[in-house]
Amino acid sequence: MPYDPRYCPRPAAAAASRPDDRGSAVTADSYATAAGLVERSASAYISGIPDNPADDGFFGPASITWRVSGGLISPVAGLRSLILQALHPLAMAGVDQHSGWKQDPVGRLAATSAYVSTVTFGDRATAERAAAVVWRIHEHVTGTDTVTGRRYAAGDPALLLWVHAALVESDLAVRSLLATPLTPADGDRYVAEMVVAATLVGVPRAMVPATAAELDSYICSVRPELQCTPAAKESMAYLLDPPGLDEDIADIWQDVRDAAITCLPDWAREMYGYHAPEPLTPARRTEIRQALGILDAAFLGEPGVLEARQRITARMRAAQSA
Repeated sequence: MPYDPRYCPRPAAAAASRPDDRGSAVTADSYATAAGLVERSASAYISGIPDNPADDGFFGPASITWRVSGGLISPVAGLRSLILQALHPLAMAGVDQHSGWKQDPVGRLAATSAYVSTVTFGDRATAERAAAVVWRIHEHVTGTDTVTGRRYAAGDPALLLWVHAALVESDLAVRSLLATPLTPADGDRYVAEMVVAATLVGVPRAMVPATAAELDSYICSVRPELQCTPAAKESMAYLLDPPGLDEDIADIWQDVRDAAITCLPDWAREMYGYHAPEPLTPARRTEIRQALGILDAAFLGEPGVLEARQRITARMRAAQSA
């Protein structure tokens, strides 16, 4: 589908720049291309789906978490969560100053995908090992945010909680607009199940929202700290219009991008300067879901993905019949 300015302004391409609201140039020149996005994402996904798990892990096949993870709308929820996460200046500074994000953005995204798959679908020991790796990486990520002048540490529970909350809230928000919404009870159950994901990376359980209402309240409480820094704008310029994608995937990504922008809260869109979308009509919703179906088919066509998904489905069906 061609770009539609009703959903968001045309982001900067890799070799282009545009002024932001404060007059500084926002570019994605320093980023590597997104070539291999589907292939590397598929490999990352497979790596987290065990053939013979020792146990059902921290969630299990009967959980709401398994039901909402890895489905058709996951690319939209994932992108939306990254857009929200980047609005915390300290979290964004850690990524911008320390990770290999610019040199290998696809690899960085794939590593995150592998971690999420492992924690979601792996057995407990495997999930704990993956979390321990994250802990060790975070120990060395410290510095000063050049925008706010504040010190940050990637292992700070407050920053980790923001990243966690943006992901969980995005799953709920995108599902409510593009798929069958969870019931209020199932929404609360999902938020409660996901508490363990935050504790695995070092967030004290008492800090983590355990209901949808608590999650909304937490996000509202953090809003005064949020701002759209140049690093956030630059990162989103890349993610919303990544260079190097195959032409077919690039066309589909426009729908993923537009859907993620549409599902953002108004205040987040305003921080980035994105246009407010028109109402998500049934026809537009169908169009987006069709594009996501094509993207999912390409994903399933990668070696091992179909088999991994079949293993998950088989375990979920066995849990339902037990």
